[in-house]
Amino acid sequence: MILGRYRLSRVTTVFLSTMCLLWPCRTGFGTQPALDSAQSTSTRPNVVIIFTDDQGIHDVGCYGSEIPTPHIDSIARRGVRFTSWYSASSICTPSRFGLLTGRNPSRSSDGLLGALMFMGEEDTDRGIRPSEMTLATMLQGAGYHTALLGKWHLGHGDPKFLPTRHGFRLFRGHTGGCIDYFTMTYGNLPDWYFNERHDSASGYATDLITDHAVEYLQRDHPSPFFLMLSYNAPHFAKGWSPSEGRPVNIMQPKAPEMKRVAFIDDKVRREFAAMTVALDDGIGRVLSAISDEDLAGDTLVLFITDHGGDPVYGGSNQPLRGDKATLFEGGIRVPAIACWPGKIAAGFECDDVLSSLDVFPTVCRLAGIDVADQECDGIDFSPVFTMDVNSASPVSQRERSLVWELGSHSRLNRQPWKAIRSGNWKFVQDNRGNEFLFDLANDPNESVDLRTMHPDIFGDLRRECFQRLRSMHSTTAE
Repeated sequence: MILGRYRLSRVTTVFLSTMCLLWPCRTGFGTQPALDSAQSTSTRPNVVIIFTDDQGIHDVGCYGSEIPTPHIDSIARRGVRFTSWYSASSICTPSRFGLLTGRNPSRSSDGLLGALMFMGEEDTDRGIRPSEMTLATMLQGAGYHTALLGKWHLGHGDPKFLPTRHGFRLFRGHTGGCIDYFTMTYGNLPDWYFNERHDSASGYATDLITDHAVEYLQRDHPSPFFLMLSYNAPHFAKGWSPSEGRPVNIMQPKAPEMKRVAFIDDKVRREFAAMTVALDDGIGRVLSAISDEDLAGDTLVLFITDHGGDPVYGGSNQPLRGDKATLFEGGIRVPAIACWPGKIAAGFECDDVLSSLDVFPTVCRLAGIDVADQECDGIDFSPVFTMDVNSASPVSQRERSLVWELGSHSRLNRQPWKAIRSGNWKFVQDNRGNEFLFDLANDPNESVDLRTMHPDIFGDLRRECFQRLRSMHSTTAE
């Protein structure tokens, strides 16, 4: 059964009782006013964002993966599964910048178009800046208790870059791009924090993050709350090689989970799957804690991955073209699902084009926060959460135009990429300067380059892509 652009995947559907007005940030739809103060204080939800790392479109069960993820899938069964959700970037640091600020990473003051790598000296004074407003800062200012558990990757070393300086009242986790799952170090460097100090910890990183999350949910803290649960899994680990005297990338699954995915023949894929199974178990524990603490009806749970998977370390984006660190669909189109009992109807599939950039204005709207003075690149899609299922899709009232950029990285031998999606057309310039035009409506896997067949569309999109990126850079320079 199809209602507008939303499909009901189960016969039994929880119909919604509330139809909300559309209230976007500067770049969204319409100009409707914010919720009145009485409504905003009485109906503001708790927000839990589960953000996983290097987990591609084919690495989640409800998107067709052979890897069992029943707990992640349960979020989709109880809510909405997005089929055209895009990350802000195909690399860790800019994807996080986009999610937390609602701004394209090309606007970042420090040019965060690649990962802050290797805990290196060259990046000790780069990261998210005080002037770059985060969702956590906005929510904390509106009375939310805020916590980040897990990976940060928006600045290391100098306390000015730590999460506690950017809206998170509580931080337990690591600042680098990955971590040794057993020693909580980046190679041999300590990188596990309790707020602004290094903290000793033992166990398995995925389980430790989950333990902290369950403890947080069981704690008697003020409501509402914003919990960002930023797992490093199933990203590879950063171990230490004594013989080579340097950090090394290694897979670190646990033996019990390896047995559970023994049916997967490829060794690296099996290791990745085992780390994914452990992640799914942890998410199951978090969902149970939300239920046990009687928080489910007051809590929006949003599961997103940061970008596409890396096949070198077992990830899969099939059937999409491209991988992590590319701007083909496999690098930027990612799994995203959400549930909120009593507000989101169960069993939806939404095929509207949405982005992690949209989380900032959407959550702020639900929290009753006016973001009209914020320079957002996202739109408010909260009507997807709180609209009557018989209503037309608010997002389909206009064609989205999303633009991406990756920077060069000499130590990783990476070169720049650029891309834009406008409606169903997509322009890509890859790291070798090759340029492509795709019609995603008829060719979602980007197998046919149409630049010579549609030169006018190709030229228009190319100009728009470059002009928009130049405009973002000039705004940053100001």
